[in-house]
Amino acid sequence: MNDSEFNALANAALQHIEAGLERSAADLDFEMISDSVLEIEFADGSKIIVNRHDAAREVWVAARSGGFHYHWDGSSWQDTRGGEELMIALSRLVSEQAGEAVSLV
Repeated sequence: MNDSEFNALANAALQHIEAGLERSAADLDFEMISDSVLEIEFADGSKIIVNRHDAAREVWVAARSGGFHYHWDGSSWQDTRGGEELMIALSRLVSEQAGEAVSLV
């Protein structure tokens, strides 16, 4: 995958996450704080950070429960350690921190 392909795929993932958060009724705020970093803030002040990591060509997630790296496997973003798909994992992480169900799938 070249830089252009990575950027298109990672940007599409960030846009998909934003759209899912928009649809959510959860008590949270979010914003793109740069062209590659999405910050999700919860009512308790905790945050989840989702960002493109250009050098590794991965999407990284920092949450209360830990840090996660996702690589493109040709069809979806997969966790480099556990194999969980990004949107499924992020739905779980956001739900845990929000204290209510949030689906980004």
